[in-house]
Amino acid sequence: MVLQIDQFTCRSDNYCVLVHDPESDETAIIDAPDEGPILAAVERTGWTPTHILTTHHHGDHVAANEALKARYGLKIVGPRAEAAKIPGIDETVSGDDVFRVCGEDVRVIDTPGHTAGHIVYFLTGSKVLFAGDTLFSLGCGRLFEGSAADMYGSLTRLRALPAETSVYCGHEYTKANADFALSVDPENDALKARAAEVAELRAAERPTLPTTIAREIDTNPFLRWDDKAIRTHLGMADADDVAVFAEIRKRKDRF
Repeated sequence: MVLQIDQFTCRSDNYCVLVHDPESDETAIIDAPDEGPILAAVERTGWTPTHILTTHHHGDHVAANEALKARYGLKIVGPRAEAAKIPGIDETVSGDDVFRVCGEDVRVIDTPGHTAGHIVYFLTGSKVLFAGDTLFSLGCGRLFEGSAADMYGSLTRLRALPAETSVYCGHEYTKANADFALSVDPENDALKARAAEVAELRAAERPTLPTTIAREIDTNPFLRWDDKAIRTHLGMADADDVAVFAEIRKRKDRF
């Protein structure tokens, strides 16, 4: 049976996702930004939540944890390194741990950078990645608690996932990310086409996610630190990969 996935908005630009397995009747919430929209999604789908999979401790990803746990008695899974900051946490996991939920093996990948203990969840059977605030379409998370080297290592791990992997991200940032991406990779035809598509989707108030690893490798400058055209544009043809990534991140912060 194919997993059922329902993506919806919370707050101003957060995404939340429900993942449902019809055979086991398990339903996982990927991060819990706001109780109201999640309850509405549960009502709409008829799926009773059994788990929350938390990517990191920021309030816009955990605000509804305790209310949902009180309502449904669900299990909250989250990063071991941030356990003290995750409300209601029941089970801690870290990189290369594998656990089973919704009939799928879920591989945990450590992705420090945005926060020191950020993790992401890769469903190995369906090839679906829940990337939190590490990887966005055409972007990556700000470096609040980690270094450029940390985030470079995290994105290197994600870039190595199967090309067909579907990627669900924590926020709808793609239009702003596209505007920046064109400033550092202006001759990339795939990026130009993606930017046009994104503009059309957002004008119609439609989501730009999920994306895929293959699409991001082709268009996301934060996964393209080794691209010759980007390096030439930055004047960093002979720089090491981490330095190129760090420069792209600095430019985005100032953009």
